[in-house]
Amino acid sequence: MQTNGHSETRTMKSYPPGIHAPSITFFKDDDRQDIDWEVQGTHLEYLITSGVHGVVLAGSSGESATLTQDEKGQLIIKTREIATAHGKPNFPITIGCLAGCTRDIIDQTIIGHRSGADYALVLVPGIFHWAMHQKAILDFFNEVGDRSPIPIIIYNFPGITGGLDVNSDMLEILSKHPNICGVKLTCGGVGKITRIAALNSKNEKQFAAVSGQSDWMVGALTGGGSGCISGVANLFPKVLIEIYDLYNAGKVAEATELQTALGTPEWGISTSDVNGMKWIVAKLRGYPDSALHCRRPFPRYDDPEKQARSTRLVAPFLKVEEELSSRK
Repeated sequence: MQTNGHSETRTMKSYPPGIHAPSITFFKDDDRQDIDWEVQGTHLEYLITSGVHGVVLAGSSGESATLTQDEKGQLIIKTREIATAHGKPNFPITIGCLAGCTRDIIDQTIIGHRSGADYALVLVPGIFHWAMHQKAILDFFNEVGDRSPIPIIIYNFPGITGGLDVNSDMLEILSKHPNICGVKLTCGGVGKITRIAALNSKNEKQFAAVSGQSDWMVGALTGGGSGCISGVANLFPKVLIEIYDLYNAGKVAEATELQTALGTPEWGISTSDVNGMKWIVAKLRGYPDSALHCRRPFPRYDDPEKQARSTRLVAPFLKVEEELSSRK
């Protein structure tokens, strides 16, 4: 199989700019912890109708590592059904692909394609992170890019891959692959975004760079980024859209002011881990207590002090979201 030579010629499909919400996955509170499709459907409808530019399913916020391939396919089908019912049949759907080996990640891209996903957000396997040198990482993404039936976005998140980082030199190489359309930077790499923007200015192909946190989105956009994929969108989608729209309307000072205000709830959510984010979103969205918890063995977010802290940092900002939602 040819990996570095890119054996297939494909028409590049760009990653849509804007706010892509990485949906939480909700489970039932029983022995099996199957997906709670009633709550899941309610939440997906909330995100889709909020005006976000796309949804990411089974990312780190959606507990990708705990989901079967079949469940990922079902999530895509459910999302497409809801989007179509709301007059958005072409709504962009990205599927998170996480596994311990290349083969299984490629299988997930195939299931994503068959189920109706448009893109695959791919995390490099980090179980044997000490052995994954630069060439191994490049070979991995090249092979997935060659064999995936849908375009892939590199997911750079050293915090959950044992410190593995896709650096700027590697991104320059991978940006040339015809089926790799961008990178999500959950590493705070503003410098990477500016270097990617410089690459784009020299090439016809646009390689998207999106921030992985909301608290540096304006910096990312200023550096040439195209949007944001942040778990904060599960609770404040209108706020993120407003920041994005203000920036693109040339109202950079207003966008920066709103992002500064969002910094406190972003901190409250990002420092509460996935179980805390799920807890606070479910509580503030009015979802049942049975949907509060992550799949085991992830511990429950049941420390009263941590719950009080999350609520204190996050809840007051709901007024801003409500005000934006009330606009016609």
